[in-house]
Amino acid sequence: MNKSRIARVIENMRAQGLDQILVTSTPSVYYLSGRWINPGERMLALYLNSNGDTALFANKLFVQTGGDVDLIEHDDTEDPIPMLASRVKKGKLGIDKTWPSHFTIRLMEALPGITPVLGSAPVDDARMCKDAEEIALMREASWMNDEATRRTLGEIVEGMTEKELEACYLKNAKAVGGQGPSFTPISCFGPNCAEPHHDNDETRLKKGDSIILDVGLLHRHYCSDMTRTAFLGCATDEQKKVYDLCRRANEAGRAAVRPGVELCEFDRAARKVIEDAGYGEHFFHRTGHGIGLDEHEPPDNSQTSRVVAKPGMCFSVEPGIYLPGQFGVRVEDLVVVTEDGCETLNQLGRELLIV
Repeated sequence: MNKSRIARVIENMRAQGLDQILVTSTPSVYYLSGRWINPGERMLALYLNSNGDTALFANKLFVQTGGDVDLIEHDDTEDPIPMLASRVKKGKLGIDKTWPSHFTIRLMEALPGITPVLGSAPVDDARMCKDAEEIALMREASWMNDEATRRTLGEIVEGMTEKELEACYLKNAKAVGGQGPSFTPISCFGPNCAEPHHDNDETRLKKGDSIILDVGLLHRHYCSDMTRTAFLGCATDEQKKVYDLCRRANEAGRAAVRPGVELCEFDRAARKVIEDAGYGEHFFHRTGHGIGLDEHEPPDNSQTSRVVAKPGMCFSVEPGIYLPGQFGVRVEDLVVVTEDGCETLNQLGRELLIV
C-alpha cells in the first residue's frame, strides 16, 4: 500500500465526515495499492476506515499476496458480500461512484444498519494533485502521444477513410511503446468535424477538408490526450481564421493557469478569445477536463468550476469552434499546474498545418 496516499485519503475522509469508504474503481485501487485489477463482473473492494483499518477484498484470480494490506480473498464458488459485511461497520458508508448497484443492494441486505452515501471524493481529491512520479509518467505519455500523432499526420492521404486514420494512429501508438489507447481515437473529416465527439465512419477525405485528430495513449496506466487540426491540400480564409482563433484561445487558456485561481477563470480566458470574435455560440463544451489514471477525472475545467488550482493538478485546455455542415477546429493540450504557473505536457507544434 502507498502509505502517504492512504494518509491523504484518510485526512480527506475525516474532513468530509466519512468514517469508512469502499474504494472499488480499478484506477483508484491501483493508486492506493499498486495493483491494477480488472475484476470484470467479480467484486473488488478496498475498505478504508478513518481509524486506519484497511482491507482488500478480491478474487483469487487477481491477487497473489497481501503485502502490507489485510487481504481477504474469495473464489468463484464463494459469495464475497458476507465477507465484506463482516468488516464494514454499521452507519454511514461511502460507496465509490462506479461500483455496480447490485453489490451495494446486496451489502445493504447483508448489513441492514449501513447508510450508503457517495464516497468517491476522498480518493478523487487526493488523485487530483499528482506527485512527482505521476507527473513524470504523464509527461512521458504525452511525449509518446506527440510522436504517434506526428507520424499519423504525416501519413494522411486523400481518399482515406476516418476509420483508416484511426487505425493508422493505433498502429503508431503501439510502435512508440504505448500500452494501448486511453480512449477511442476521434478522427473526422470535413463537416463531421463539426461534431466534437464524432463516431468515426467510412467518410473519405477530400481536398479542402478539415481533419480533427483527438487521440491519447496509455503509459504505465497513465493517460495522454491531445487534439490537432489539419487541412488537406488547402484552407479557406474562414478556415484559417477559425483555426487561428482556436490556437489563440488555447494559448490564452494555458497562459492563465496558475495556482490559487479558480479553474473557471482558465475557461473564461480561452472562451473570451472566441466570443470576442463572434463565434461564442459555436464553442459549446467545457474548456477541459482533469486527466490521470482516468482519461476524464476531476477537476473540471469549465465555466462553473470553483475548484482552486493547486500544484500537481493536470487537465486539458481544448477550445473548439464547430460550424454545422461546414467544418470544425479543436486545439488541445494537457497542462500540469506548477508552483508559479503551468507546464504544457505536449510539445507537438500548433501552427496551421496543411497536409
